[in-house]
Amino acid sequence: MRLRDRFSNFLYRQAEKRGWLDDYKRSIRYGGRYVNDENILESSDVYELLQDISNQMMLAEIVVVDESGNEMKNDPAIRIMSNPNNYLTQSEYIKLMTNTYLLQGEVYPVLDSNQLHLAANVYTELDDRLIEHYKIGGIEIPSFMIRHIKNIGTNHLKGVGILELGKSTLEGVMSAEKVLTDKYSKGGLLAYLLKLDAHINPQNAAQSKLIKAVLDQLEAIDESRSVKMIPLGKGYSIDTMKSAIEDEKILAYLNVYKKDLGKFLGINVDTYIALTKSDLEKAMMYLHNKAVKPIMKNFEDHLSLLFFGKNSGKRIKFKINVLDFVTYSTKTNIGYNIVRTGITSPDNVADMLGFPKQNTPETQAIYISNDLSKIGEKKATDDSLKGGDDNDKEKGNEDV
Repeated sequence: MRLRDRFSNFLYRQAEKRGWLDDYKRSIRYGGRYVNDENILESSDVYELLQDISNQMMLAEIVVVDESGNEMKNDPAIRIMSNPNNYLTQSEYIKLMTNTYLLQGEVYPVLDSNQLHLAANVYTELDDRLIEHYKIGGIEIPSFMIRHIKNIGTNHLKGVGILELGKSTLEGVMSAEKVLTDKYSKGGLLAYLLKLDAHINPQNAAQSKLIKAVLDQLEAIDESRSVKMIPLGKGYSIDTMKSAIEDEKILAYLNVYKKDLGKFLGINVDTYIALTKSDLEKAMMYLHNKAVKPIMKNFEDHLSLLFFGKNSGKRIKFKINVLDFVTYSTKTNIGYNIVRTGITSPDNVADMLGFPKQNTPETQAIYISNDLSKIGEKKATDDSLKGGDDNDKEKGNEDV
């Protein structure tokens, strides 16, 4: 590991001298996307699904384990992951990485000395030896500093995200939502139609004056409680013009196609919503097994290679406490079951309660408290129950 670190630091110093790190850091700093037709986060339903998935990832504990699965508490990778850089916390970094992965289908974590970043505008290609090369602004980044995490589809070089998978569905949903939002933010697009029996004549001063007066009156209505009296001459009438936007049809469209977007995130929205209403723990476990676990495994593989290389037995692991998804009453039941099992562990108690004996040295000994401190062998305990020494026996006989 020390040799690899020295080599990495050497290449890092050479890169600094050549100046390409400035381009790379500039790409990270200004790597944001402009809000345009891909601004899916404006859709509240999709945003909620993304939040549910990325929040589970954010709440996971990140640890380092050795080849035997034992946690390594003081590994440098833990310190870097807990404080990845100067502008993101660990929680923000994991959440951003997850959302980018889901939306764009790929994300690029970069290990820059003792800081971890997410690079943007990265160009990748395979050479003749099938080695992937990474470039930012035409400058190549050493492969040991960066990983290409892909939401893999059928392309070995590029991941697929919801922005690509659900593009046509997204465009329809976003447009429908915008139409409804604009309609009600602008007062329902209420319009009026002035009907005339005669043709409108621009040269008719009286007619023009009447039309202008009607328009002025209508435009002056600034709230729903306002009432305007508009006197009209013979042959004139004002009717409300029905809005071309039909709410029911748009809502029916959204009810169908919004659910389709969940499939691109790996879950069935109908199933998920039904579970959230009936059993929140089951809903969280459904989300965890269907969407979160595959992401965790992919992140673990790439981050382990980024930090330790392919010849190391150490791995980055995401640990999620499943008990976080259960209610307090369920945790109480779990505790009750553990205590009940503990009560029946000693053979003499198991026999007394009608459970089968385990006949092991541990179950034949007597323990006290939950730290299982042995207070005596079964034989010694049996002897003490028989009365101890001879004086006690004689005293016992006298009492009888």
